[in-house]
Amino acid sequence: MTYRFPPLSAMRAFESAARHLSFKKAAEELHVTPAAVSQQIKTLETYLGVSLFRRLTRALEITPQGRAMLPKIREGFDCFAAAIDSTRSEVDGVLTVTAPPSFATRWLVPRLPRFSLAHPEVELRLSSRGDSVDRRGETLLLDNERFDLREAGSLLAIRYGTGNYPGLQVEQIFAPDWVPVCSPRLLSAERPLAVPQDLARHVLIHDETIGDEEGQPGWQEWLSCAGATNVDAERGPRFSNAVLAVEAALDGQGVALALKPLVEADVAAGRLIVPFEIALPSPFGYFLVMRKAVAQRESVAAFRRWLLDEALAVQPNWPAGV
Repeated sequence: MTYRFPPLSAMRAFESAARHLSFKKAAEELHVTPAAVSQQIKTLETYLGVSLFRRLTRALEITPQGRAMLPKIREGFDCFAAAIDSTRSEVDGVLTVTAPPSFATRWLVPRLPRFSLAHPEVELRLSSRGDSVDRRGETLLLDNERFDLREAGSLLAIRYGTGNYPGLQVEQIFAPDWVPVCSPRLLSAERPLAVPQDLARHVLIHDETIGDEEGQPGWQEWLSCAGATNVDAERGPRFSNAVLAVEAALDGQGVALALKPLVEADVAAGRLIVPFEIALPSPFGYFLVMRKAVAQRESVAAFRRWLLDEALAVQPNWPAGV
């Protein structure tokens, strides 16, 4: 079959400009001038007979025709990239995975030796990124500058979010619950911790990556669910991420809300306890996200199978009654 395409350089310019919504940034990425990008776009628009962008005073807006064409253009470039990657023997065994810091530190890293033992042929590179956590109302798009799965070697991502990631292959790892956790030392202290109302006499530890701004339940929601109306939900120290909040709880500084799977090992080892069985479901979950074009690569498929098997084993390992 003979294919008739517009110039590849014009399609590259369109895809980059659409992803950045900027001719200037597309030019920087393609190492050409903004004028060259604009000319390539005009060439493509002439070939198609439609406008692909609206050129506003201080912004660039993609037209409905451009938006309709964009996913298939991206899919095509993804296929090109996957075909090239698969023939490059020097990177054939390298697998790059990005994940949220708390998930990477408290859940994934302790399990990785099992993956390495089962798949010594795969050279795993783990990147921990704070922007792997969705913001309220946000979806992961291929034109998101902060997160581009088409970067060289970046094949897999673990996201904590909604799972609404158009154009990508998505599988849920698990949907965790929020539970209160603290050091067992607090139970032997002078201040009791027998019922939720007792939290009024304890320090509440806040993880600032959750709460109303992210559409996530915080202490206010948990206390309301527990019927502890006499507890001030706003007091207590605040930490910028879940790792720090859990470390403070481990140190006996107070009671923290934590995602159940991320404290599983500490609860099983007795370093943390769940003083109350009241759990709040998270509106978000952990998802494995990848380009469709690389899903069948041997290293990708091996990591996917291993990760989902590990996730299935989480609940049976959780102590009874927690």
